[in-house]
Amino acid sequence: MIRVYQDFEPQISVIMATFNRAKYFKRSINSLLAQNFIEWELLLVDDGSNDNTFQILNEYLNLNENIRYIKHKNRKLALSRNAGIQAAVGKYITFLDSDDEYSVDHLKIRFDYMEEHPLIDMIHGGVQVIGNPYVVDKYNPDKTIHLNQCTIGGTFFAKRKIFIELDGFKNITYSEDSDFLERAEKIFSINKVEFPTYIYHRDVLDSITNQQQKINGIKD
Repeated sequence: MIRVYQDFEPQISVIMATFNRAKYFKRSINSLLAQNFIEWELLLVDDGSNDNTFQILNEYLNLNENIRYIKHKNRKLALSRNAGIQAAVGKYITFLDSDDEYSVDHLKIRFDYMEEHPLIDMIHGGVQVIGNPYVVDKYNPDKTIHLNQCTIGGTFFAKRKIFIELDGFKNITYSEDSDFLERAEKIFSINKVEFPTYIYHRDVLDSITNQQQKINGIKD
């Protein structure tokens, strides 16, 4: 199911894939509505939620024509993001996980950076971590590493062509973000930035990274 309002041309398409995050995503969406950059659209991709996601989201849909809603059966994060990528119309594509949030200048800083550096195709990085900063190491699942050493997909901000030419994210079990970045670095010009405006909530117990630690028997 897709609900579309397209009376404007956004500069930025923000993709939020969500599954049973009704108790969290209002924080995420409200941080987007509070941005000091307004030329954005939100594509909220509902990955088969069975909670009251739509009932809450419908309040936003009725008030904001730049929010679009897509729902499909459960396909997991990578394929849900890809659905958003295919529907996006912005010059740039970025992400906001449904249990995270942006600081008020998040989009403006990244948009301005890309406009001022036209030869750069993609930027990533710049994060505040709330909670445990250690996650499972994709190369050694028995250990954890600090998020400063990791790729955080929510911070990706790139020209739309990158995601189209690379066919989006691969549907792998863990760390699809680093896989995407590794493929992108072989073809495109990419910079890592340090402005910490993406607020990454690691205090959500059932997040993907926390669930992966439980699977591997790693305690906080």
